[in-house]
Amino acid sequence: MNELIRDTYRYRELIWALAMRDLTVRYKRSVLGFLWALLNPALLMLVLTVVFTTIMRFNIPHYAIFLLSALLPWTFFAQSLSYAAESVVGNADLIKKVSVPKLVFPVSSVVSNAINLVLSLIPLVLLVPLLGHPLHWTWFYLPIPLLALMVFTLGATFFLATANVYYRDVAHIIQIVIQVLFYLTPILYSLDFFPAKYRWLFKLNPLVYLMNGFRLSVYWGQLPKFDSVIASFVCAFAALFIGFGFFKKHQHEFVFYV
Repeated sequence: MNELIRDTYRYRELIWALAMRDLTVRYKRSVLGFLWALLNPALLMLVLTVVFTTIMRFNIPHYAIFLLSALLPWTFFAQSLSYAAESVVGNADLIKKVSVPKLVFPVSSVVSNAINLVLSLIPLVLLVPLLGHPLHWTWFYLPIPLLALMVFTLGATFFLATANVYYRDVAHIIQIVIQVLFYLTPILYSLDFFPAKYRWLFKLNPLVYLMNGFRLSVYWGQLPKFDSVIASFVCAFAALFIGFGFFKKHQHEFVFYV
C-alpha cells in the first residue's frame, strides 16, 4: 500500500494527463463534447423512469430521483471497470518505450470516470428541485460513499487490468458480469420489494453497501447506519488489497504479454 500511495502521488501529473486524454478521446469529434457527461445519465433516467413508472408500475414517489441517486455511482463503477480492463493493454506502446509504474494506467481510468461522475451530478442537482423533491443537507455526506466506491472500484480495476493482459477474453466477459450485477444490485428497485427472509442474499453483494450511502443521502435525506459505513469500507479496502496485490505480483511481466 505504501508503494501505491507513493507512486500515485509521485506520478500524479502523469495520471491527470492520462485521465484528461481518456476524456478527450471519449468525446472526440462529438458536437456536444463534455455535455454528454450531463446528457447521458439524464436521458437514461428519462427512459427508465417512463418504463418503470408507466409500464411496470413501480409505485415510488419521485422515481427519477430514486433512480439517479444509485444509477450515477453505478455508471461510474461500470465504466471504470470497462475502461480499466483495457488500460494496460491499450497503452502497450507506452509501456514498451517508457519506464513508468504500470499502476498509473488503471488509476487514470478511475480518475477520468470520477470526473465524469462529478459532472453528471450537475443535472441531478438541477432535477431535484424541478421535480419537487427536497434538496437534503445530507448531500454533504456524499464524499464519504464516493471515497469508498472509488477505493473498491480501484481494487477491481487493478485485478481486471492484470487478468486482461494474460486473457483478452476478460474485457468481453466483464461486460456480461456488469449487466448481471446491475440487476442484482438495488438500483432500479428497493430491497423493500422483497420479503425480509430473502434480503440477506442481496446483502452478500458488496455493491449494496457502497450504493446505499448515495441513495440514503440524495433520496431519503438520511445518513447510513454506522455498521453499513464500516461494511462499505471493509469491502472497499479488501478489494484494494486483493486487486493491487495481484497487480503488483504480475506487473513486471506485462511488457512480455502486451
